[in-house]
Amino acid sequence: MVLMDSPRLRARTRRALEAANSIQVSAISFYEIGQKARLGKWDEVAHLVPELEDHAKESGIEVLPLTATVSLAASQLDWPHRDPFDRMIAAVALQERVPVVSSDAAFEAAGVERVWG
Repeated sequence: MVLMDSPRLRARTRRALEAANSIQVSAISFYEIGQKARLGKWDEVAHLVPELEDHAKESGIEVLPLTATVSLAASQLDWPHRDPFDRMIAAVALQERVPVVSSDAAFEAAGVERVWG
């Protein structure tokens, strides 16, 4: 959403992103975006998928790697949330000590700071 300047982003979230010293995105987010586009669940981004990583880098967005440490941490989170993408995103956010931009309040139950309007 950030990369596309999505209208779903609320004013508070936009202000937080504009004020941030840096913006990071978990590598697993690229997988999730690509999957949704491939499955026809996010048609409006399908044309962006091939250049999404380059666009992120050109925008100054740091891509946080998905490491073995993060993967294991995600599997061990004491959090009933079952979505594997969200578990990975939460584990990356906890390891890097960064907030998550998400409309999903479930992240807060994992101890992740969430930015949303």
